[in-house]
Amino acid sequence: MTTREILVVAHAHRADTVAAAARVVTALTAAGAHPVLPGDDDALIDALSATGGFGVLGRDVQIDQIELAIVLGGDGTILRAAEIVRESTAPVLGINMGHVGFLAEIEADDIDDAMRRVIARDYDVEERMALSVRVKDVDGSVIYETWALNEATVEKASRERMMEVVIEIDGRPLSTFGCDGMVVATPTGSTAYNFSAGGPVIWPSVEAIAVVPLSAHALFARPLVVGPEASVAIEVLARTYGTGILWCDGRRSHDLPPGARVVVRRSSRPVRLARLHPASFTDRLVRKFRLPVAGWRGPAGTVMEAE
Repeated sequence: MTTREILVVAHAHRADTVAAAARVVTALTAAGAHPVLPGDDDALIDALSATGGFGVLGRDVQIDQIELAIVLGGDGTILRAAEIVRESTAPVLGINMGHVGFLAEIEADDIDDAMRRVIARDYDVEERMALSVRVKDVDGSVIYETWALNEATVEKASRERMMEVVIEIDGRPLSTFGCDGMVVATPTGSTAYNFSAGGPVIWPSVEAIAVVPLSAHALFARPLVVGPEASVAIEVLARTYGTGILWCDGRRSHDLPPGARVVVRRSSRPVRLARLHPASFTDRLVRKFRLPVAGWRGPAGTVMEAE
């Protein structure tokens, strides 16, 4: 019988999260599964050393053996887990230990039920569009490649100087302006940096890419929504007064010299999220952002779905 390898990713510097991770490790072990901890997280390994019974990714277990990643933390920890399992087919199940936790599937109070569902393989897998990101130099050579689940942002590196960019869609120039930066976001990331920058909320069922300027000095610099197969390019003009920096999901960065070209497309590899409940995205928006819905009548007999 093949051992079920379940990755456990947690924010190791919060006592409540470590305690919740210990519950998950204990429950998995008791059910005959093998919990695995990230090999680069010495703090979590040390914090759970008394629990025992777990393996270490990269040492005891390889990434292609992982069945599922259980994540305890906020959206940042979930993005980290998605990065860890990027080269595998393992879905990510988020347990919210943060504030908003938009990517999380359940709250901490539901851990015991979640473990029963995981052991029974009683969950669905939802695929979310990701972005492929390439940086080219002035000669057109690719000097950096990465990916993003939420967004790729091109930002000015110097606070006191703005950057000048040319925006290109599908190989055609759209506009040139000075700005603090640009956000290129997926529907998943539309409730993150894109949302804070004034971009539209995009339902996950809509495959699209949002392009949002940051503090642009221009008459036409509105948020755009383009098709999922569109190619979005941001060129940092050589005459710009400062350098830029590329950030992907707030986790991976690369310096952008004047003349750099950032090309963003849909990635051929989506991110897989494990889902326990079929709650509507509308309900998730209302719950996470605490939107006022008092006075709603709706169809007769309609109730708000619970997550």
